[in-house]
Amino acid sequence: MTQTPTAHTPAQGKARAQFTVPAAHPMVTVLGSGDSLLRVIEKAFPAVDIHVRGNEISAVGDAPEVALVQRLFDEMMLVLRTGQPMTEDAVERSIAMLRASENGKSDGQETPAEVLTQNILSSRGRTIRPKTLNQKRYVDAIDKHTIVFGIGPAGTGKTYLAMAKAVQALQSKQVNRIILTRPAVEAGERLGFLPGTLYEKIDPYLRPLYDALHDMLDPDSIPRLMAAGTIEVAPLAYMRGRAQPVFTNVLTPDGWRPIGDLQVGDLVIGSNGEPTPVLGVYPQGEKDVYRVMAQDGSWTLCCGEHLWTVRTASDRRRDKPWRVLETQDMIGNLRAAHARRYELPMLTAPVCFPERAVPMDPYALGLLLGDGCLTGSTTPSFATEDPELAAALGSALPGVTVRHRGGPEYVLNRTKSPGDVITLENPVTRVLRELDLLRTGSHTKFVPDDYLHNSADVRLAILQGLLDSDGGPVAQRNRTCRVQFSTTSLLLRDDVISLVQSLGGVAYARRRPAEGRAPGLARGREVAYRHDAHVIDIRLPEGIEPFRLTRKRDKYHAAGGGGRPMRFIDSIEPAGREETVCIQVAAEDSLYVTQDYLLTHNTLNDAFIILDEAQNTSPEQMKMFLTRLGFDSKIVITGDVTQVDLPDGTKSGLRQVQDILDGVDDVHFSRLSSQDVVRHKLVGRIVDAYEQYDSQHGTQNGSHKSRGRAGHKGK
Repeated sequence: MTQTPTAHTPAQGKARAQFTVPAAHPMVTVLGSGDSLLRVIEKAFPAVDIHVRGNEISAVGDAPEVALVQRLFDEMMLVLRTGQPMTEDAVERSIAMLRASENGKSDGQETPAEVLTQNILSSRGRTIRPKTLNQKRYVDAIDKHTIVFGIGPAGTGKTYLAMAKAVQALQSKQVNRIILTRPAVEAGERLGFLPGTLYEKIDPYLRPLYDALHDMLDPDSIPRLMAAGTIEVAPLAYMRGRAQPVFTNVLTPDGWRPIGDLQVGDLVIGSNGEPTPVLGVYPQGEKDVYRVMAQDGSWTLCCGEHLWTVRTASDRRRDKPWRVLETQDMIGNLRAAHARRYELPMLTAPVCFPERAVPMDPYALGLLLGDGCLTGSTTPSFATEDPELAAALGSALPGVTVRHRGGPEYVLNRTKSPGDVITLENPVTRVLRELDLLRTGSHTKFVPDDYLHNSADVRLAILQGLLDSDGGPVAQRNRTCRVQFSTTSLLLRDDVISLVQSLGGVAYARRRPAEGRAPGLARGREVAYRHDAHVIDIRLPEGIEPFRLTRKRDKYHAAGGGGRPMRFIDSIEPAGREETVCIQVAAEDSLYVTQDYLLTHNTLNDAFIILDEAQNTSPEQMKMFLTRLGFDSKIVITGDVTQVDLPDGTKSGLRQVQDILDGVDDVHFSRLSSQDVVRHKLVGRIVDAYEQYDSQHGTQNGSHKSRGRAGHKGK
């Protein structure tokens, strides 16, 4: 649009401006059908005479008002050049923004054209965009900050715009999932018993969120996205229900501890094997729990809303990221054809326990636990057909001479020095006594705790001793090589499994009953089996060498090594009701090691999370929700502090949090007003009337409760 310079008439204080509309834009797009847009402008500027002739528009009147009209037409032309039509509502809002800038109520950094042409999302033939200056600043804040509070009256688009930004972030792969939640409270009326399933009972509270989703996504895709966990819609109470029974073991640098004993600041072990601090501990009360079991026999207990990081074979083939699903989302969906569907993550490095001093070389102890005689009734001995092992044992035991007695038998004699008395105890016997291993038999041996919970080097050394003496590689045609270990000791079986799992591997145990087995041979005579044998099949991650014995190590590598250890969820079964608790940890992926070295978590990573109707949260709920924030996630919290439906005497978490987090870096509070209402114009006037009433009657902001409020959709 071209315009003539504004001419002033000093005597009359009048000014004149003239605009020329380019031929590319029909006048109807500028003036509106039936001059509807022109009438809106004339009503807003009664002190200005506006005349139209052809494609020429002139304005005469008070200089400040003419200047505003001139700016208005300039902004309208900028919008029209983008191909977006002007509407009566858009003109009214443009005028309001220009007047706010003129009166100093706005910093004037954003022009009406910038506000009205900012597209967030285009879906199903319509474009979602902010309609007011405050809405634009709210949307911009969501882009710039990790946590944004949208506070304002009903109809200002707080939730709807946040939903649009969430869908935009999902479609652009900025996040992997969307989580929508709101507190389920009765809006001033007792609803009594509600029939139907749990989801049917809570569905009315969540309906506005579903409605917004259907506006922005293909309705046919929504059930699929929800089934895959990509979109989760749940009441706020479910957000805090991701819990395990208080007696569930969690791995710490000092060993296993019940999760219910943990406190903020305690250290647990993360998926990288390193200690990570506990950021939050949240008792959950009594809940239904499930037993989640992997195919290797490992298991743990958790509630139905507990989170698991998993991936499918399709995810792996397509190099897609791991997904996060609730326990209940996987029930009944654990198989793809005959294969297990959900793979679980493994430790990315061996667990890092503090190094402890040990009284015997760990490799030597592993050899003795595998093929040593520790009864104490005779001099300790060792049986092997490999002289290499006997030599290694002798070099690892100072003060001991390994003497070959014939065949596979070796005796561990004390090395005598001049002047020694015959009553000196054998060094091996002394150490075995210290470790409570003296007088243990083949079916009662175990790995002492100081070795089980020691550095990775110590744990690997004792495992290598066990495998060199009583284990071996098992080559398989067209498959990588697995490692097998056998023992008649239940304790030693569990300890070997623990060693393997702590190094990032998997171990499968099976039992071979003694009854019915053909007798073995010892020196040519039959010997019946007295104890069941436990056979463990082992796979260790690449870089973890299971053998030191040359012949076993060479065979293992010739067969292709151990491949990649994998764990899959095998079953999820109800396991009663238990008192539960959930924790939040500082690990980047939010994973921690629970029972049987399973990796699980309950924090929301790579997610866009929206908490709607936040004025109805308690301070405790608000803190719980905010501390669920995971890495690469974004939280938007919306609410209207004038419409609190909490029971009398209960504080609103949304009111309190403004005082607590005001000024905290990367947290932003966007405040909207009646001028930002984008529903029927009457809604804005109603909001203004209530605010005026509250101010006249001296009531605190929000102390007057508006009861019976229905869920809304802020378009």
